[in-house]
Amino acid sequence: MEPAIQVRGLKKSYGSHMVLNGLDFQIKKGEIFALLGVNGAGKTTSLECMEGLRKYDGGTILVKGKMGIQLQSSSLPAHIKPMEAVKLFAKWNRAEVDYTMLHALGLNEMEKKQYAQLSTGQKRRLHLALALISSPEIIFLDEPTAGLDVEGRLSLHEQIRKLKSSGKTIVLASHDMAEVETLCDRIAILNHGKIAFCGTASELAEKVGKKYVIHIKTQLGDSSLETDNIEDTLISLLGNLKQKELHVLDIKVARGTLEQHFMELAGRETE
Repeated sequence: MEPAIQVRGLKKSYGSHMVLNGLDFQIKKGEIFALLGVNGAGKTTSLECMEGLRKYDGGTILVKGKMGIQLQSSSLPAHIKPMEAVKLFAKWNRAEVDYTMLHALGLNEMEKKQYAQLSTGQKRRLHLALALISSPEIIFLDEPTAGLDVEGRLSLHEQIRKLKSSGKTIVLASHDMAEVETLCDRIAILNHGKIAFCGTASELAEKVGKKYVIHIKTQLGDSSLETDNIEDTLISLLGNLKQKELHVLDIKVARGTLEQHFMELAGRETE
């Protein structure tokens, strides 16, 4: 499949501090792609370079398609009304207003409010609507659900899935691992200015090891242990308990989460 975005050897420094040290990855058309990393790893810098908002020092970025951008932090004049902002952005982009899209994002419920009166969730939805005014093929979302309540997050997730189903390519930066695992086709993890991993969540689990946590309760109390080999560990554990004549009162096995796998890899030194 032809990529929507190709990044080759991307470098960016701030003074003597190297933030991006030769990033190489590509984003496929029609996929939801997440860019992950601990604070300071270069996620926002990478996005801004791809969006054309920040100059980079070396490498190449090829973007094939019109972009729509929802920034992590953005604002509008306090007294502007949502529909005024929509019509203004439509005029700038020489685009027709898509009232079906606006209704789907719930802008009708905030029609009479001024920007300063909107909740965090309403502002997020408005800025997403503004990013979609020009009917972009590629949509950048930087922490799109930050500060939203559960209902707002679920509503925005539904809109993101609809965008994907309509053929849009979505590039997402998020600290919410559950959100990433739910929405994204592939993820890239930044570590020390390089790509430490790029692939699916299942491939990440294979790379760092299938972490399992066994919670067990006996008459002596509760205990937990981690393992990559669930079968051998359980057989050995239960055998030891039987040999000691300790009765198992309860046992639970939990598989490692994407967040655990992410922290395992994000904390490693890149090769």
